[in-house]
Amino acid sequence: MTRRKWIGWFAVIAAVALLIPLTPWFGGHAPSDKDKKAQMNTMSAHKEHQLKLATVKSDMNKTALLCTTECSRNFQKLIKHEAAMPMNKQHLQHMMRMHKQMVYVWWHHQDGSIAEGTKPSSSKLDTLIRQAKSNVLAGKDFASSPLQANGHRYMVIGEADTVHKGDGIVGVLLQDIVMKVQDHQRRNLRLVPYPAEGKYKIESVKPNSTVDITVKNGEDNGNASHYHINEVVVRFRLHPSPDEMAQIQRDITALSTKKLGYTYVFRSRVMEADDMMRYFKSNRNVVYVEPHYLYMTNDTGTVNMNANPASTDTDFIPNDALYSQYQWNLPVIETEKGWQVSKGSDQVLIGVLDTGVQADHPDLVGKIEEGTNLVDETSPPDDDVGHGTHVSGIIAASVNNGEGVAGLTWYNKIVPIKVLDASGAGSTYSVAEGIIWAADHGIKVINMSLGNYAEAQFLHDAIKYAYDKDVVLVAASGNDNTERPGFPAAYPEVLAVASTNADGARSEFSNYGDYIDVAAPGMSIASTYPGSQYAALSGTSMASPHVAALAGLIRSINPDLKNTEVMDIIRKSAQDLGNKGKDKYFGYGLIDIDRALLEARQSKVSLQQFPQQVERRLEQIARKYS
Repeated sequence: MTRRKWIGWFAVIAAVALLIPLTPWFGGHAPSDKDKKAQMNTMSAHKEHQLKLATVKSDMNKTALLCTTECSRNFQKLIKHEAAMPMNKQHLQHMMRMHKQMVYVWWHHQDGSIAEGTKPSSSKLDTLIRQAKSNVLAGKDFASSPLQANGHRYMVIGEADTVHKGDGIVGVLLQDIVMKVQDHQRRNLRLVPYPAEGKYKIESVKPNSTVDITVKNGEDNGNASHYHINEVVVRFRLHPSPDEMAQIQRDITALSTKKLGYTYVFRSRVMEADDMMRYFKSNRNVVYVEPHYLYMTNDTGTVNMNANPASTDTDFIPNDALYSQYQWNLPVIETEKGWQVSKGSDQVLIGVLDTGVQADHPDLVGKIEEGTNLVDETSPPDDDVGHGTHVSGIIAASVNNGEGVAGLTWYNKIVPIKVLDASGAGSTYSVAEGIIWAADHGIKVINMSLGNYAEAQFLHDAIKYAYDKDVVLVAASGNDNTERPGFPAAYPEVLAVASTNADGARSEFSNYGDYIDVAAPGMSIASTYPGSQYAALSGTSMASPHVAALAGLIRSINPDLKNTEVMDIIRKSAQDLGNKGKDKYFGYGLIDIDRALLEARQSKVSLQQFPQQVERRLEQIARKYS
């Protein structure tokens, strides 16, 4: 068993240990399949809440480890590239610019020392720094416990020079990211009411209705949808004339009117959604009128790099600093073997509908194409939440660059499409607009780590539009441990993704149902995070980009495949989990990168596919010369 697998199993055992006080059947006998099914179906709200709290705690601890491990390894790199003191100072300054969490660094080398950054004002931190320096001078490493000072979380580490005893580096690390992960995951796993009622005129309602309910806790989120109380979405059978539109705006005291395709979003100054819906149904010839629902988070030239490595006898293990120790998720879905078949292509772009992305993150530089901000069209699609950067890193973080984490694809690029605002929520209009924008800009794979329990025809129209344009659409199922269908995942044109743990079990928070297509890793996934940092997050939001990345790899090795064929390959190549065949917890099973890519490559020369490929090629030629 490899060291990496031992570490993966250790992580599983550690997670189980956390849950022992919370899960009665861990003692005594091992649960049978029947017991497991019963546990899935009858888990109490209290137990689900406790399991989610344990998941948040695990994500926080792992994020702290990611921060210290990555900084320690960067310090060791700096020590090994020793030079004259002026050059050392330049190297240190460059490293700290790239890693903003290093707020103060002291480097002792050859009887001299340099310091960069600002040392936080704290007597306790001063004591830890002295201890770290003493350890380093004695040739020993040092790592403190986390410390709260001046409203921030810090940690002090020391890395000793293994060649020149007495030399080494001491750093003060800002770890506010751990608290950001806590806040983010409490919302993402629906442990708190989200979004807040009344904010931006938002109300909680029973799904597919405007029947008001009050969301008092995170558990209530699983039975709630959210909508703008003074907005409706309307699709007319015939477009209103300018005079008719002016009359409508007067009748409803319209504050604003937006049009997307055949559909309009009306906002009234005084009327609420129920009244406006009655008005349009009674006075206007409409295909549908519905509330305007919110969707929330559920992270050199042109080349085609499909060449196989020289040897395929062993799996390729990348040198990314955090890969072997923390990225259990890639080996379990046979990513390393899959890279022997294809590493992707920069000709196939993957659209990420989310909160934006930190485009200058060191592990994403060169992997981000120009996208769009549909929340604020005057600004670039920057990430003000963290979710979109994390999702993007799962797909496309640079591989084998010695930095941070490895994404699933080496060459496919991300197109950030910001449809969720600083609260992590976005309207049906912005999500639909993002889907249409992506389809119109040649994007062939879309990831949607977002959702709601309301089935909006407006959004479905946009999904059908992209689907008809040969786009593969992938979405997270949701994090409420409910069988209630979540949208857009439950639409038939979308690949719906559930979440699994390192041991192949369903993540306790993962939604389930007959609409689930496949499962992918979603527990404590290490990826990129704003501030040029790395974080571990859990959720079906993390599972979904694994599947989107696979779709991108498939379309890279075989661009002739239609979206339906790509989706079929993903389903048929999955590793069966749970009950034999398709089931409501895992769909067709856990995705398998290697099997999927081998099947996609074989489809290039398959006699069964040959007539369709010839037909598609003739269509391409006809379009080119028409």
